[in-house]
Amino acid sequence: MEIELSKHEHKPLQVNPIKHSQPMGAALAFMGIRNCMPLMHASQGCASYTKVFYTRHFNEPIAMYNTSVSDITAVLDGGDYSILMAIENITKKNKSLKPELIGLHTTGLTETKGDDVRGVGMHIEIPYCYVNTPDYEGGMQSGWALAVKALIEQHTEETTEIKPNKLLILPHVSMQPVEVEKIKELCAGFGFETYALPDLSTSLDGYLSEGQGKLGTGAIGIEEIRELGNCATAVTIGASMEPASKALLQKNPAITHLHFDHLMGQENNDNFVAALMEIRQIEPAPLVKRWRGRLQDAMLDSHFLIGSSHFVVTGEPDMCIGICELLQSVGGTVDAVVATNYSPVLEKIEAANVFVGDLEDAAEHFKTADLVISNFHAERLLHMQEKHTALILRGFPNYEELGNQLKNDQLYEGSTYFLFEVANALRPIKHGA
Repeated sequence: MEIELSKHEHKPLQVNPIKHSQPMGAALAFMGIRNCMPLMHASQGCASYTKVFYTRHFNEPIAMYNTSVSDITAVLDGGDYSILMAIENITKKNKSLKPELIGLHTTGLTETKGDDVRGVGMHIEIPYCYVNTPDYEGGMQSGWALAVKALIEQHTEETTEIKPNKLLILPHVSMQPVEVEKIKELCAGFGFETYALPDLSTSLDGYLSEGQGKLGTGAIGIEEIRELGNCATAVTIGASMEPASKALLQKNPAITHLHFDHLMGQENNDNFVAALMEIRQIEPAPLVKRWRGRLQDAMLDSHFLIGSSHFVVTGEPDMCIGICELLQSVGGTVDAVVATNYSPVLEKIEAANVFVGDLEDAAEHFKTADLVISNFHAERLLHMQEKHTALILRGFPNYEELGNQLKNDQLYEGSTYFLFEVANALRPIKHGA
């Protein structure tokens, strides 16, 4: 299938955009590293927007700092000075702030200026990771993926050794903290020493603790990142994470790489569990088998509602393909997929319309859909149309609902919950309520 880069090529701007910037994706990735200080090389406004965005989405204090660059200081002072002064000022004002890693990510202003964000690391005593994330290209998904790749390239040590039971998960940006936790638990049940990069399962998971919002509190630290080269197995979830896995394989070619576009629905989860069984030569826990049976029952129970319905899905490509394939596995018809940015994975989606666009483009297809799966901004558009169309919120942002970080659509269990959520949203539509 040939993917359209824009449904309305004459449009000079995005109206009700779905996509968000690369720096936002990188910032979120650095929040998934233990005691990391996400530092946006940008103006205060850029960083403030990102901080407010994630605060409203997760309902959590957000660790976010910036170099306070303006168009004037960018030219007069240069990038090195702004970065070094920002780190000095932040650590002096917060004596208790002891970051183990600084995650510096750029924006359009500093990329246009051409600041040497690599060279400035020579003057910083704290471990330092830089990533170029101009916001005039890519999006949240690519910013996250670039940050993960940079962490591996700059900090993972080369080795030829392998720890047989050590496994690394590389999740895509749209996976919620609890979804990463659930996948780690499944792998741990097979006896793996399991890590995720980034790991938001202890960072933005809705857990009340002291010192929230000062530094990233992810479940993986800089020491563990350095030693990831001895993983026996690396699992990428989402096409955007494959470059990160290639960077890891350069550190140690002996690593076994398993790739899955998503872990929604029965087929991909069967393949995932089968791969873990083959490596460990053991059967999965009884509860895993039981959830598989529950998913099969859910597919039967939801088939009549979903199988007679039409859907529109918008969001990051790695999220869209999982949702579409799960809906289609029970007979659902996907009329349109509107993605934030182009990705090769969009070529795999079987839908009448697959294109890169905004919510204005998507609204044309809302008129014939029974259910829309989109972010919170789609709600007002659906209220404006005459036809009653159901809405399920997924992706960024979700300002409407509480508990986003605990919403699970992955594995057998999450897929079961997702199908029931979709079916229950369709019931009043189908029954004319």
